[in-house]
Amino acid sequence: MAPASQLLLLPGARPAAASLPPLRQGIARASIAAGGGLVPPRRRGWGSGAGAAWRAPTAVSPVAADEMKAPPAAAEDEERFDWLDQWYPVAPVCDLDPRAPHGRTVLGLRVVAWFDGGEWRVMDDMCPHRLAPLSEGRVDAEGRLQCVYHGWCFDGRGACQFIPQAPALGPSVHKNSKACVASYPSVVQNSILWFYPRTEPEHSDVLRRKRPPYFPDLDDPSFVTVYGVRDFLLGYDVLVENLMDPAHVPYAHKGLFPEFQDKEDPGRVEFDNERGGPIKMKIEEANMEGFLSIQEDNWGQFRFIAPCTLNRSELPIETLEKQQQQPQGMLVFLCVPVAPGKSRLIWAFPRSVDAWPEKMIPRWLYHMVSNTVLDSDLYLLHVEERNFAAAGLDNWHKACYVPTSSDNMILTFRNWFRKYCKHQVGCATPMVDQLPPTPAKDQLMERYWSHVMQCTSCSAALKGMRALEVALQVASVAVVGFLAVAKGALVTSVAHRAAVVAAAVMCFAASRWLADFIEKTFYFQDYVHAYK
Repeated sequence: MAPASQLLLLPGARPAAASLPPLRQGIARASIAAGGGLVPPRRRGWGSGAGAAWRAPTAVSPVAADEMKAPPAAAEDEERFDWLDQWYPVAPVCDLDPRAPHGRTVLGLRVVAWFDGGEWRVMDDMCPHRLAPLSEGRVDAEGRLQCVYHGWCFDGRGACQFIPQAPALGPSVHKNSKACVASYPSVVQNSILWFYPRTEPEHSDVLRRKRPPYFPDLDDPSFVTVYGVRDFLLGYDVLVENLMDPAHVPYAHKGLFPEFQDKEDPGRVEFDNERGGPIKMKIEEANMEGFLSIQEDNWGQFRFIAPCTLNRSELPIETLEKQQQQPQGMLVFLCVPVAPGKSRLIWAFPRSVDAWPEKMIPRWLYHMVSNTVLDSDLYLLHVEERNFAAAGLDNWHKACYVPTSSDNMILTFRNWFRKYCKHQVGCATPMVDQLPPTPAKDQLMERYWSHVMQCTSCSAALKGMRALEVALQVASVAVVGFLAVAKGALVTSVAHRAAVVAAAVMCFAASRWLADFIEKTFYFQDYVHAYK
């Protein structure tokens, strides 16, 4: 069973998600002040193109090779990963309302996604007039994006179509190039909106040269695909690393999954109630474009496609037939770098569903389970990132003790991040090179702004439950009022009065239970590992 594939399972099933390598006891314990923990600034002028293949060790024993712990320093003339020559996901289309613009931040770029009546567009989220955010605007009746500060209107190419303050018979000031908004190449693929973060004319036909990663299962009509999105106060590298670590699942997500059984050494149970165990990983095809991790013991294979995509898929069909296994489907993670200490996760889980009731389960129920899994990692990873910053990412391999093959995929990613990126995300705009301060847990793990407001299914469910809560409260008051007004005329016996009072109490209790359910599902629910 692959833990990643369980993240979006049925609510009745048990989900999964991420990981943390232990820090050495000798790491300095110096606390990080507010905003402490530096993130390297953006590198400019990085080259693109495929680099010479580099091959990570392919140890499959329970102990990882020693040479992985201290990789050699990268040569100055090595190729660098070009962060701006990549496609980045904006959002699943099912979570984008075509009647309104949607603001997002990717690589430090503030962009707005909107539907011009024919296709989805991605442009700079800034009106050229007074630099107001276009994402706070509206799509007008003509299918133009209107800035609601002064009413300027733009078409899908970013050209200004109308300036209300300009005289109708005066100069056509709206045709000036300064009135335009930068528009990015964009495409909808696998029901996800992607954009390319370059606006120069020579990149207008970038789709002919390269496209976003494509997964046929997401477009297969025989599969039902659940999409989701959530923002985190975590850096890109920590998020990716976490999703590459199956070893943490029995521990960080204790109680959320079926217990793991160690078939090779059942005697371990007396020492390890969670029943974790060695995971043998073999790394293949490692180069600047990513790598493939093949994992034994039915964990499947994971492919990292730099910089955003991590997908878990089946083992080859011949392997499944040999082991007499049934296909389990796949899971696609899209890890979006937003800003220092901030990232976004978009996931897609295609599955073959035979029973029709499963097809009727609303998406917000899957998200309720997924958010619980993600919350169980969130605080751990947030603190871990600040420990990494205190030790210095250049010292990652010295600060972290990672002796087993269960960490091979993380080691390979860290080697990729060091060798081709110098531990840096190539932001598209100048960014403050500091991690944001650690907020209170209710802000760090809040769900409304990080997920619900971006999810059409959860937003609709929240709206409906709020209405039901109010209806239950009104019903409880109305029942009591009815009992007071009736004065024995209609309610003639003690039994009738007791039944009416019981109905009022039940309505009020149901409204209180629903209010608590709404708070925990759509706003905030603390996750305390000690009690799991």
